[in-house]
Amino acid sequence: MSEVSIAAEPRTEFGKGAARKIRRADKVPAVLYGHGIDPKHLTLPGHEVLLALRTPNVLIHLKGEGVDELALPKGVQRDPIKGFVEHVDLLLVKRGEKVTVEIPVTTVGDVNSEGLLDQQLVSIAVEAEATHIPTGIEVDIEGFEVGKAVTAADLKLPQGSTLAADPEALVLHVVAKPVEAPAEEEGEEAVEAAAPVEAEGAEGASE
Repeated sequence: MSEVSIAAEPRTEFGKGAARKIRRADKVPAVLYGHGIDPKHLTLPGHEVLLALRTPNVLIHLKGEGVDELALPKGVQRDPIKGFVEHVDLLLVKRGEKVTVEIPVTTVGDVNSEGLLDQQLVSIAVEAEATHIPTGIEVDIEGFEVGKAVTAADLKLPQGSTLAADPEALVLHVVAKPVEAPAEEEGEEAVEAAAPVEAEGAEGASE
């Protein structure tokens, strides 16, 4: 579980104009909520936030004037063209409490040569302690035959986490490779047969 410390400043100006001013200073407007507290409006350093968000379910330790809290990113707005972070919603968490998060599902190995892997879910919901959220789940698919399927209940969950998704949800299965259609040689032969053939003696007849 990755934990990073980020400096937080209280935010007192609101609206689109104030948000644009914050972003021009390479900072990000954010809101901290949860545990029944009144939402706290904060300003965070843009570069540090961008780096932190590269890690799924990163635990952020907010430190600043009137703020010393742990939080998980729950909503991130990005510029659709340039990709920079425009706004972040942060969920207040406490050490020792359980939270429900989505963690990535990845595969290792290769399925049988006659099959193709069809992965239906790339992440799965689990419940884990807020400061010990697993980074993900690996599924070993080496040699899986056509028809083999893995449901959420089949996943080997990291220690300390429990499944929060439908146990019968299909995570991945192996399907048969499509059969390639044979080359249409007969069609090619028909085209050749239809080509005009110059008759013998035609040159002399035209003179």
